[in-house]
Amino acid sequence: MFLKNYLSRLFALILVVVIGLVGCGGTTTGLTGNYSQDTTFVVQSLTKAIDLANDDPERANIQTLARNQINDYASRYRRDSNYSSLRSFTTMQTALNSLAGYYTSYGSRPLPEKLKSRLKQEFNQVEFFLQKSN
Repeated sequence: MFLKNYLSRLFALILVVVIGLVGCGGTTTGLTGNYSQDTTFVVQSLTKAIDLANDDPERANIQTLARNQINDYASRYRRDSNYSSLRSFTTMQTALNSLAGYYTSYGSRPLPEKLKSRLKQEFNQVEFFLQKSN
């Protein structure tokens, strides 16, 4: 009984340490905390992801990175009231939600041309709003 209790507590402590170290590690998505730079970076990265050929061998890795960037970007800026009222942010959120929804629903299927063109249009609007605000 004592050994089981001890091992259980030791395992819990190890899990807390591992989660703490992994959670506190740096971002692998390339986001810096500067809204304009991060938004431009994500737009460029996602544009590359949606323009990939269907038979590209790196497609799965790039889609995974795109999903991670979407999640990181949204979690970093969604709750910050300084950005939530910006047109660049609301347009970016619309594009990110569309792309994330497609990746969640259809996985590795190729993006339809209609969605690609809409995303590119929204990304162009985001870049325009960012330039206008600077």
